[in-house]
Amino acid sequence: MAFESGPFVVRPEWIDHNGHLNLAYYILLFDEATDALWGSLGLGDAIRAIGFGTFAVETHTQYRAELMEGETVGVRSVVLGADGKRLHVAHEMFRTRDGAVSAQQELLYLCVNMATRRAAGWPGEIAARLAGRVGAAPEWVGRRVAMPAAAPR
Repeated sequence: MAFESGPFVVRPEWIDHNGHLNLAYYILLFDEATDALWGSLGLGDAIRAIGFGTFAVETHTQYRAELMEGETVGVRSVVLGADGKRLHVAHEMFRTRDGAVSAQQELLYLCVNMATRRAAGWPGEIAARLAGRVGAAPEWVGRRVAMPAAAPR
C-alpha cells in the first residue's frame, strides 16, 4: 500500500549550474519523504524513544525528469519487504503540475540498537506491523547500475 507525502517546493538555493534541481536535493526530498513514512510506520520518534533507529545501508536513485525552481513535488512511498531487522522501501517523486515522475529511489534500511550501534531485531511488534504494510513493487525496482553491453562490430 502506497503512502504519499508532500507537497515539497524546489527552493532557489537548490538549483545547480545547469539551472535545475541539484542531485543532492533530490536525496534531501526523498529523506523528507522517509521521515513522513516513518511517522506512519511508528519508526520515527516512537522507536527512537526506546533506543532504536534506522540506518540506510544501500540506496539506488534514478533521475527521470528535471525539476526547476518553484516546482512542487510529491512522493509516493511503498514498503517492499521487511524481515526481523531489515526494511526495503521505494520512493517515487512526481511533479504535481503534470504527474511526471521526476526521480525514483530504492533503499534498504537496518534496525539499529542506538546503545550498541549494531544491527538489531525490530523491538516489540514493529516487525509484524511492517510486514502488514508490504505492497507491490513497481517495475523499476531492483535495477543495478551498469552500462549496456557494446553492440558487436
